Amino acid sequence: MKVIGVTGGIGSGKSFICSVIEKFGFPVFYSDYEAKNIVASNKEVVFQLTELIGAELYANNQFHKEILAVRIFKDQALKEKVNQIVHPKVRNRFEEWKKSQNTSLVFIEAAILFETGMYKMCDATILVTAPESIRIERVIKRDGATIKMVLERINSQWSDHEKTKLADFIIVNDEVQPVLVQLEEVLSSLSK
Repeated sequence: MKVIGVTGGIGSGKSFICSVIEKFGFPVFYSDYEAKNIVASNKEVVFQLTELIGAELYANNQFHKEILAVRIFKDQALKEKVNQIVHPKVRNRFEEWKKSQNTSLVFIEAAILFETGMYKMCDATILVTAPESIRIERVIKRDGATIKMVLERINSQWSDHEKTKLADFIIVNDEVQPVLVQLEEVLSSLSK
Protein backbone atom coordinates (compact mmCIF):
# COMPACT_ATOMS: atom_id res chain seq x y z
CA MET A 1 0.00 0.00 0.00
CA LYS A 2 1.39 3.38 -1.04
CA VAL A 3 0.65 6.55 0.93
CA ILE A 4 0.18 9.62 -1.26
CA GLY A 5 0.14 13.11 0.23
CA VAL A 6 -2.06 15.79 -1.33
CA THR A 7 -1.42 19.42 -0.49
CA GLY A 8 -1.84 22.92 -1.82
CA GLY A 9 -2.28 26.45 -0.61
CA ILE A 10 -5.58 27.88 0.52
CA GLY A 11 -8.04 28.06 -2.38
CA SER A 12 -5.94 25.83 -4.64
CA GLY A 13 -8.70 23.21 -4.83
CA LYS A 14 -6.98 20.33 -3.02
CA SER A 15 -10.26 19.24 -1.38
CA PHE A 16 -11.93 19.17 -4.80
CA ILE A 17 -9.07 17.05 -6.19
CA CYS A 18 -9.43 14.70 -3.20
CA SER A 19 -13.16 14.33 -3.84
CA VAL A 20 -12.34 13.27 -7.40
CA ILE A 21 -9.72 10.81 -6.10
CA GLU A 22 -12.47 9.28 -3.93
CA LYS A 23 -14.69 8.93 -7.02
CA PHE A 24 -11.87 6.85 -8.54
CA GLY A 25 -12.31 4.50 -5.57
CA PHE A 26 -9.34 5.52 -3.43
CA PRO A 27 -9.76 6.46 0.25
CA VAL A 28 -8.70 9.92 1.41
CA PHE A 29 -7.82 10.89 4.98
CA TYR A 30 -8.59 14.58 5.53
CA SER A 31 -5.95 15.78 8.02
CA ASP A 32 -7.34 19.27 8.44
CA TYR A 33 -10.81 17.92 9.24
CA GLU A 34 -9.33 15.40 11.71
CA ALA A 35 -7.22 18.12 13.35
CA LYS A 36 -10.36 20.20 13.92
CA ASN A 37 -12.11 17.21 15.52
CA ILE A 38 -9.11 16.46 17.73
CA VAL A 39 -8.78 20.07 18.88
CA ALA A 40 -12.49 20.20 19.68
CA SER A 41 -12.89 16.85 21.43
CA ASN A 42 -9.66 15.11 22.49
CA LYS A 43 -9.48 15.57 26.28
CA GLU A 44 -5.68 15.57 26.42
CA VAL A 45 -5.43 18.13 23.61
CA VAL A 46 -8.19 20.28 25.15
CA PHE A 47 -6.27 20.30 28.45
CA GLN A 48 -2.93 21.14 26.80
CA LEU A 49 -4.38 23.91 24.63
CA THR A 50 -6.24 25.39 27.59
CA GLU A 51 -2.95 25.47 29.52
CA LEU A 52 -1.19 27.08 26.54
CA ILE A 53 -3.82 29.55 25.28
CA GLY A 54 -6.22 30.05 28.18
CA ALA A 55 -9.68 28.98 29.32
CA GLU A 56 -11.41 31.33 26.85
CA LEU A 57 -10.46 28.90 24.07
CA TYR A 58 -13.09 26.47 25.36
CA ALA A 59 -15.49 28.89 27.08
CA ASN A 60 -19.05 27.57 27.56
CA ASN A 61 -17.83 24.03 26.75
CA GLN A 62 -17.32 25.03 23.13
CA PHE A 63 -14.10 25.29 21.09
CA HIS A 64 -13.60 28.84 19.77
CA LYS A 65 -11.41 28.36 16.71
CA GLU A 66 -11.33 32.08 15.94
CA ILE A 67 -9.49 32.73 19.23
CA LEU A 68 -6.87 30.11 18.31
CA ALA A 69 -6.58 31.42 14.75
CA VAL A 70 -6.00 35.02 15.88
CA ARG A 71 -3.43 34.01 18.51
CA ILE A 72 -1.32 31.67 16.34
CA PHE A 73 -1.56 33.83 13.23
CA LYS A 74 0.63 36.51 14.77
CA ASP A 75 2.84 34.27 16.93
CA GLN A 76 4.97 31.71 15.08
CA ALA A 77 6.38 30.22 18.30
CA LEU A 78 2.88 29.65 19.67
CA LYS A 79 1.82 28.13 16.34
CA GLU A 80 4.71 25.66 16.60
CA LYS A 81 3.67 24.69 20.14
CA VAL A 82 0.07 24.11 19.01
CA ASN A 83 1.33 22.02 16.09
CA GLN A 84 3.47 19.92 18.46
CA ILE A 85 0.34 19.15 20.48
CA VAL A 86 -2.04 18.45 17.58
CA HIS A 87 0.02 16.92 14.76
CA PRO A 88 1.17 13.75 16.56
CA LYS A 89 -2.49 13.00 17.32
CA VAL A 90 -3.41 13.51 13.65
CA ARG A 91 -0.57 11.19 12.60
CA ASN A 92 -1.75 8.52 15.06
CA ARG A 93 -5.32 8.78 13.80
CA PHE A 94 -4.04 8.46 10.22
CA GLU A 95 -2.05 5.34 11.08
CA GLU A 96 -5.15 3.77 12.66
CA TRP A 97 -7.27 4.73 9.64
CA LYS A 98 -4.67 3.35 7.21
CA LYS A 99 -4.82 -0.09 8.86
CA SER A 100 -8.51 -0.33 7.98
CA GLN A 101 -7.95 0.37 4.26
CA ASN A 102 -7.38 -2.33 1.66
CA THR A 103 -6.49 -0.45 -1.53
CA SER A 104 -3.16 -0.16 -3.32
CA LEU A 105 -3.14 3.61 -2.78
CA VAL A 106 -4.33 5.69 0.16
CA PHE A 107 -4.29 9.47 0.18
CA ILE A 108 -3.70 11.95 2.99
CA GLU A 109 -4.86 15.51 2.41
CA ALA A 110 -3.04 18.16 4.46
CA ALA A 111 -2.71 21.91 3.92
CA ILE A 112 0.68 21.93 5.65
CA LEU A 113 1.99 18.54 4.51
CA PHE A 114 5.47 19.90 3.75
CA GLU A 115 5.63 22.43 6.59
CA THR A 116 5.02 19.77 9.26
CA GLY A 117 7.33 17.18 7.70
CA MET A 118 4.35 14.84 7.26
CA TYR A 119 5.39 14.38 3.62
CA LYS A 120 8.27 12.19 4.87
CA MET A 121 5.77 9.43 5.71
CA CYS A 122 4.42 9.50 2.13
CA ASP A 123 5.60 7.44 -0.82
CA ALA A 124 4.76 10.34 -3.15
CA THR A 125 3.21 13.80 -2.98
CA ILE A 126 0.79 15.75 -5.16
CA LEU A 127 0.78 19.54 -5.07
CA VAL A 128 -2.38 21.27 -6.28
CA THR A 129 -1.71 24.79 -7.56
CA ALA A 130 -3.80 27.64 -8.91
CA PRO A 131 -3.06 31.26 -9.80
CA GLU A 132 -3.33 33.59 -6.80
CA SER A 133 -6.21 35.57 -8.33
CA ILE A 134 -8.31 32.40 -8.67
CA ARG A 135 -7.39 31.27 -5.16
CA ILE A 136 -8.45 34.64 -3.72
CA GLU A 137 -11.76 34.53 -5.61
CA ARG A 138 -12.49 30.97 -4.42
CA VAL A 139 -11.77 31.74 -0.74
CA ILE A 140 -13.83 34.95 -0.79
CA LYS A 141 -16.74 33.01 -2.27
CA ARG A 142 -16.30 30.04 0.11
CA ASP A 143 -15.54 31.85 3.39
CA GLY A 144 -16.95 35.32 2.86
CA ALA A 145 -13.46 36.66 3.61
CA THR A 146 -11.99 39.95 2.44
CA ILE A 147 -9.13 40.16 -0.05
CA LYS A 148 -6.87 41.36 2.79
CA MET A 149 -7.80 38.36 4.96
CA VAL A 150 -7.17 35.91 2.11
CA LEU A 151 -3.81 37.47 1.23
CA GLU A 152 -2.72 37.27 4.88
CA ARG A 153 -3.57 33.56 4.91
CA ILE A 154 -1.82 32.96 1.58
CA ASN A 155 1.28 34.81 2.81
CA SER A 156 1.34 32.81 6.05
CA GLN A 157 1.74 29.56 4.09
CA TRP A 158 4.70 28.29 2.12
CA SER A 159 4.64 29.50 -1.48
CA ASP A 160 3.91 27.13 -4.36
CA HIS A 161 7.52 27.71 -5.44
CA GLU A 162 8.79 26.31 -2.11
CA LYS A 163 6.34 23.39 -2.19
CA THR A 164 7.19 22.52 -5.81
CA LYS A 165 10.72 21.56 -4.72
CA LEU A 166 9.27 18.75 -2.56
CA ALA A 167 6.34 17.67 -4.75
CA ASP A 168 6.47 14.56 -6.93
CA PHE A 169 3.43 15.55 -8.99
CA ILE A 170 1.77 18.90 -9.68
CA ILE A 171 -1.86 19.39 -10.70
CA VAL A 172 -2.65 22.84 -12.05
CA ASN A 173 -6.21 23.75 -11.08
CA ASP A 174 -6.48 26.99 -13.06
CA GLU A 175 -9.92 26.38 -14.63
CA VAL A 176 -8.16 26.13 -18.02
CA GLN A 177 -6.16 22.89 -17.94
CA PRO A 178 -8.48 19.91 -17.39
CA VAL A 179 -7.78 18.54 -13.90
CA LEU A 180 -9.35 15.17 -14.66
CA VAL A 181 -6.77 14.45 -17.38
CA GLN A 182 -3.92 15.53 -15.08
CA LEU A 183 -5.25 13.44 -12.22
CA GLU A 184 -5.71 10.35 -14.40
CA GLU A 185 -2.07 10.66 -15.51
CA VAL A 186 -0.89 10.96 -11.89
CA LEU A 187 -3.01 8.00 -10.72
CA SER A 188 -1.78 5.91 -13.66
CA SER A 189 1.82 6.69 -12.77
CA LEU A 190 1.23 5.95 -9.07
CA SER A 191 -0.48 2.63 -9.82
CA LYS A 192 2.57 1.21 -11.62
